[in-house]
Amino acid sequence: MGAEQPETIAAILAAHRAGTLTPAETVARTYQRIHDHNDPAIFISLRDEKDAIAEAERLATKDAASLPLYGVPVAVKDNIDALGFPTTAACPAFSTTAAHDSTAVARLRAAGAIIIGKTNLDQFATGLVGVRSPYGVPKNSIRGDLIPGGSSSGSAVAVGAGLVPLSLGTDTAGSGRVPAMLNNIVGLKPSLGMVSNAGLVPACRTLDCISVFALTVDDAALALSVMAGPDPADPFSRDRPLGALTPFPAGLRLGVPRNGQLIFFGDKKAEAAYADALKRWTALGATLVEFDLEPFYETARLLYEGPWVAERYLVIKDLLASAPDSIHPVTREITAAGARLTAADTFSALYRLQGLRKIAERTFANIDALVLPTAPTAYTTAQVLANPIELNSRLGTYTNFVNLLDLCGLALPASMRADGIPFGITLLAPAGHDALLASIGRVFHADTKLSLGAKGAAQAPLSPSSGDEIPIAVVGAHLSGMVLNGELKALNGRLIEATRTAPDYKLYALKTTPPKPGMLRVEAGKGAAIELEIWSLSPSAFGKFVNAIPSPMAIGTVRLADGRSVKGFLVEPEVLSDARDITAYGGWRAYMKEAATK
Repeated sequence: MGAEQPETIAAILAAHRAGTLTPAETVARTYQRIHDHNDPAIFISLRDEKDAIAEAERLATKDAASLPLYGVPVAVKDNIDALGFPTTAACPAFSTTAAHDSTAVARLRAAGAIIIGKTNLDQFATGLVGVRSPYGVPKNSIRGDLIPGGSSSGSAVAVGAGLVPLSLGTDTAGSGRVPAMLNNIVGLKPSLGMVSNAGLVPACRTLDCISVFALTVDDAALALSVMAGPDPADPFSRDRPLGALTPFPAGLRLGVPRNGQLIFFGDKKAEAAYADALKRWTALGATLVEFDLEPFYETARLLYEGPWVAERYLVIKDLLASAPDSIHPVTREITAAGARLTAADTFSALYRLQGLRKIAERTFANIDALVLPTAPTAYTTAQVLANPIELNSRLGTYTNFVNLLDLCGLALPASMRADGIPFGITLLAPAGHDALLASIGRVFHADTKLSLGAKGAAQAPLSPSSGDEIPIAVVGAHLSGMVLNGELKALNGRLIEATRTAPDYKLYALKTTPPKPGMLRVEAGKGAAIELEIWSLSPSAFGKFVNAIPSPMAIGTVRLADGRSVKGFLVEPEVLSDARDITAYGGWRAYMKEAATK
């Protein structure tokens, strides 16, 4: 059950659609991993395994290609309603059993996802540390002495540890980003209102959003695309379409703080890791532009020093009055302050915030996105328990201002420090630019070549993004390292991924110079899955490449194992009468390897 198993949503979907793995097998594997991992603090409630497998088996009657999350196991933070599960917000006295799914969870289920359980959190989503819960402290998936990060602690650890490929968190002040960094995973914080909050126990109702944890940006963006959309049940919902992923843009301008404005609290390794991340962006073609971070820091101070603490107080004021001892002492101390704020305090802060928003707008006038450390440093559980409020506050240095300024964010793994602590960066842009952040973030993450989460699984090559480039599937002499591969490279072709066809093809060795195979489509299921590579070409390069293809080769539509279709090499059937059927080799590379030994 190691890294050789499909880990990402993309890999799991490919296996399900190819029939090499069933959703029921994937769900059973998830439960086995949860059992083997043996950390009872990750999940507050876990669904009965037989029930989850039965739901997965029922998916067999549905069209796999039509369900974007066909058989994908998902964990849900326990302040988000899921039918039949208690919603505790990590406070047993607050617990109620959900009569129906939250809108976000309902949309995941409709897309074929299987809800596995509800995850632990900093109580009432108050905290960035993951240690403020009566259900225990989930063990950080990368280094056991570190905090897991909060408030979405269980959700981040569940993905980092490879228990599920997708989980939901929430993010008011960084709870979908800080735990992502600390567990070497992707944390996607969408634009406010893009995902409905109907069925969410709020921390700050005007600032909350449901967030996504995944191993890759593509996986996170897929999940967001399923959940995004307006919802009449949520008055804070907005019609903010996600948009398509695009190729890495030319002329990208990224904002970095002025010299001397960054804060790392003495963590030299984090400071060096951030500098290295900026070098990587420059190497990828981005231009770094300095901006003034101080107004953003001032906005961050408003979150806990200003009236938004009153929103947290509103959620639990009845419990504070009737059973104050049922609330975690640190949570109680923070939220009780909300009762003392006045209407005058609120309007004063709103006026100042509006001024700061205008400053932020001007900042983005000549910058596409900001690139900041996700958190300035990392702490052990022992350190945070000894100094809970100050260290928690430090972790929000680069996150607390984001929702107040209506920005979208994407937290990305950037490097693994020599001391075994993961370091991450966050991209920030004005609301509605979620697809831009995903489009550039996926390229950065792939370029790091970091393994995924804690299990050591390697990143797969990026799949083609929508946009100007055209993907083409090659099966023979144009494969990497083969005799005609130089033709693709001469046209600035980019290798996107290595994969297989659906089991609907036969492969023949043609009598050509140089040797080439011909791939023929046959009746569905009557052939084999043939190994191929997908390359990406500009439209003009694609045209040149296709025009140069000699008979009997042809370009047609090739169906892949995961249900996608792509243009690729096929063969005219008239020439196959004297060609050798080499389908059993599963691909040209294996055939040529054996031929070279004869």
